[in-house]
Amino acid sequence: MSSAGVTILSPVSREKLLSPTNGLCNPLHLSSNLHDFIFVYLSYSGSLSPMRVLPSDTIESVKLKIQRNEGVTNKQKLVCNGRELSRSNSLLKDYGVTEGNVLHLVIRLADLQTISVRTCSGKEYSFQVERCKDVWYVKKQIAEKEKEFADPEQQEVVCNGELLDDQKLIDDICSNYNDAVIHLFVRTKYADVSTGLDELSIEAKELNDSKNSDAKEADYVRKYDSEEDARKEYEAIERIMSRKAPGGGLVLEPVIVNPKVELASEVWDMINTTYDGLDSGNSPIRSAEGTGGAYFMLDSTGQKYVSVFKPMDEEPMAVNNPRGLPLSLDGQGLKKGTRVGQGAFREVAAYILDHPMSGRRSLFGDEKGFAGVPPTVMAKCLHKAFNHPEGLTAKFGSLQMFVENNGSCEDMGPGAFPVKEVHKITVLDMRLANADRHAGNILLGKEKKNGQAVLIPIDHGYCLPTSFEDCTFEWLYWPQARQPYSPEIIDYIKSLDAEEDIALLKFHGWDLPLECARTLRISTMLLKKGVGKGMTPFAIGSLMCRESLNKESVIEGIFKAALDSVLPGTSEATFMDAVSEIMDQHLDEITSNYNS
Repeated sequence: MSSAGVTILSPVSREKLLSPTNGLCNPLHLSSNLHDFIFVYLSYSGSLSPMRVLPSDTIESVKLKIQRNEGVTNKQKLVCNGRELSRSNSLLKDYGVTEGNVLHLVIRLADLQTISVRTCSGKEYSFQVERCKDVWYVKKQIAEKEKEFADPEQQEVVCNGELLDDQKLIDDICSNYNDAVIHLFVRTKYADVSTGLDELSIEAKELNDSKNSDAKEADYVRKYDSEEDARKEYEAIERIMSRKAPGGGLVLEPVIVNPKVELASEVWDMINTTYDGLDSGNSPIRSAEGTGGAYFMLDSTGQKYVSVFKPMDEEPMAVNNPRGLPLSLDGQGLKKGTRVGQGAFREVAAYILDHPMSGRRSLFGDEKGFAGVPPTVMAKCLHKAFNHPEGLTAKFGSLQMFVENNGSCEDMGPGAFPVKEVHKITVLDMRLANADRHAGNILLGKEKKNGQAVLIPIDHGYCLPTSFEDCTFEWLYWPQARQPYSPEIIDYIKSLDAEEDIALLKFHGWDLPLECARTLRISTMLLKKGVGKGMTPFAIGSLMCRESLNKESVIEGIFKAALDSVLPGTSEATFMDAVSEIMDQHLDEITSNYNS
């Protein structure tokens, strides 16, 4: 899998775009009438590029055009007027894209590597590079950040004691050391090893004498046997300094609304391990993927990811979103029926409602959930690495356990996925009316006991919407979805109870709005009735998803018909009875057509 950067052009005036001398837009060079085209702007990282499109272009064709013209990866997301253009076969005009609109481009890069750099003078920082780049590219990045190393020719880059050649690829380094973060040490090329150690020793002594008397007891200033030993000792001193520094407070704690809720041991382990990593000086690493702020949290060694934190104020179109997406003016999220700032609640709700096969309904039991949603909890965290344009403040968001994986389902064809694993995710998505299930947010993993492949669903910030308009299930197009459910999964579906689920969410602090509760009731009802009639995941899921952007789904029609059939002020129970009756009629008609 490969990816490339984005070539960003400076903003271009409308007059320049239409200039007869501009070859791109010269009417003599157009195969279609100039008036058929509209001009939009592609926004990425705060810069704009002009782009000529047809209103009849599909979203997929626009993405291909961006891929071809700008040299970017095909893993793109486009956002316009506060809505993600997610349906590949829909037209631009179906989404209301018109002349002068801005298309916000979000690149989903899965092959970036985090590089941590420490210089011989003690400075430290990190950045991300593509795995296809080489050490020379890293040197140039360092030169841009440090005047001391402004000439890449004068740099020597060391990794785990090995001097790296300029031509060595980052991907090769990853395969050699298999680390989540590659730690590099940079020194002046013509300084011998002893000089580098002397510089580290002097810096360590200064810290020892002037900043913290407690460090003296550890005898950090001594003769080092190797440069690596010196580096480790210096890191130890810095960690002590960071813990003792006034005003350098660190906050990470779970948010528990109901004192009766008890965290399971694996959740506490995740929180404590994450705190240890922060306390050891390992900063959160912002993911290069997605439309919101998501931060990988490291353990105390800085070598392993342990969790992912998603602040509420950095969600797509939220006030502190780091991706450059516009602020939502009405509070609506990228998906219809969701609200900006509520993604964290939905992430936790997906974990709460992913009941284990035993049917036990305890949120933080150690038993694995049916679909395998990683343990997730609401948390409060304070760290300078988050996006703080208005000043350093503690943030609230979802903290989810990081699960070791071999990439996502978009990295390979669906034919190899176990049927049972796909079916478990279909149940989760239909229950929660997921509006954002694509192959990129299903990870590939392995069972520790037997090595069998498992699918791990993540990113549930758009589940439980107030409407079914944006329900999206990519697995509809996978062959496993056309196979019938096993008796074991059917029994699990029959055990589901929407009212118990709503009460469970309330017990844990989220009182579902009426519209969201209705969605959960109706989707659970459809799932249970569908399996009762022997329908496959594909058959049921097709009733929940629109065939095209402007054609309502069957479930939307059932919902509207039920609303029209009851009087205003009717109780929720009466309304759900109407939904059940109309749904039975539709399902009877559908299954009779199958049988005939």
